[in-house]
Amino acid sequence: RALGAEVTTVQGDFATREGVYRLLEAAAARGIDALFANAGHGLGGSFLDQDFDEVQHVIDTNITGTIYLLHLVARQMKQRGQGRILITGSIAGFQPGSFQAVYNATKAFIDSFSFALRNELKDTGVTVSCLMPGLTETNFFARADMLDTRLGADDNKSDPVLVAKAGFEAMMKGEGDVVAGWKNKLQVALSHVTPSETLAERHRKLAEPGSAQEGRSET
Repeated sequence: RALGAEVTTVQGDFATREGVYRLLEAAAARGIDALFANAGHGLGGSFLDQDFDEVQHVIDTNITGTIYLLHLVARQMKQRGQGRILITGSIAGFQPGSFQAVYNATKAFIDSFSFALRNELKDTGVTVSCLMPGLTETNFFARADMLDTRLGADDNKSDPVLVAKAGFEAMMKGEGDVVAGWKNKLQVALSHVTPSETLAERHRKLAEPGSAQEGRSET
């Protein structure tokens, strides 16, 4: 608004088709030139201790709602022969996420889906970019009930403004993917050559409830 743009706020639950469609109805009259598919949330703790309704909501929001939105919007963009899409994946998608298993698995899906959709839409005038951030200073860990973990208590999280800027610039350039920050880039590179069991154990030490206190005791 400070730049003179008109801003409309639409509230809807992206875990449902109705919530997704409510957003599209609000934007239908204007058309969508650029889409930032960023809806999602996490869930910490042992998989077997989690309430399955919460598990289902993570899956429905991070995967089902996201790809339903993309299915509708990308079709319109393809018909017009132009459009830009930025999807928020995560470097978590490259790691087996012990004590964050469902969330990491949803991001593995989204990362893979983004790369595939980009390939399907090449030469159509529609670009698909995937933003894959690491730890970012938002309320993500509070909402996921992970503040008592090493991940949640980490003081070196990325600035969300810089992460968003990196994603926006990648989308405008039509780049396929962007990992914000050299530490995150290194982490992705290592995940490609590290055994899955090792990655899962490492993630356990970072995401297991109470691990933040254990980390302080070791220092």
